Amino acid sequence: MSHLSDPSLNQHDGCEAAIDVQSFRTFLRQWMRDPVKTASVAPSGRQLARLMVAQLVPGSARVAELGAGTGVFTRALLDAGIPPSQLLVVEINPHLAEFLRERFPGVSIACADARNLDALAAEHGLLRDDDKLDAVISGLGMLSMSSELRCDILRAAFAALGDTGRFIQFTYGPVSPVRRRERELLGLRMRRVGFAMRNLPPATVYVYERMRSQEIVSVRQSPQR
Repeated sequence: MSHLSDPSLNQHDGCEAAIDVQSFRTFLRQWMRDPVKTASVAPSGRQLARLMVAQLVPGSARVAELGAGTGVFTRALLDAGIPPSQLLVVEINPHLAEFLRERFPGVSIACADARNLDALAAEHGLLRDDDKLDAVISGLGMLSMSSELRCDILRAAFAALGDTGRFIQFTYGPVSPVRRRERELLGLRMRRVGFAMRNLPPATVYVYERMRSQEIVSVRQSPQR
């Protein structure tokens, strides 16, 4: 798969409509039901989706997405060449998970807690022998989470990722949503890779990787059905 590049990633003119009206209404309804878990009043825009997917290492094939919402990043991943059979989407909201199943019938959609990612990836056949995930793309609202919850999610993600795997996260805040002490605890390094000005609201993208090859053990929960 080729590494994506798009000159529009740094353009600042106007705001971009991300998705169709049905998706927007679905997302808005879920936000009104639980604004803390949904974390944003609107789906992510195409500019942000391109910026997120552009952080995949060339040749990436096995990818998990956390907090998919109405599938903006899911569509971008498929358009970038990730095979549907090698993409696992985790969405804890049952209404959004059902929406995603209807929208992406060839993709594995798990209505589950992101803290179970390593178990879910194994269950869906993405962890075989020495093969692990190449990347995790996260749309989770990490700023609203406790430090403990953020660390549990990252432990599960890096337990499922290969040694060179990447955790790609966006945030609406001015600094990394994974704090320095959390990165030090987990042995992670961070890079700020871009800013999506035309997203609503504007968002910054960070990439997290292991500082060195080391095993990060997850705190597994029982998968939710």
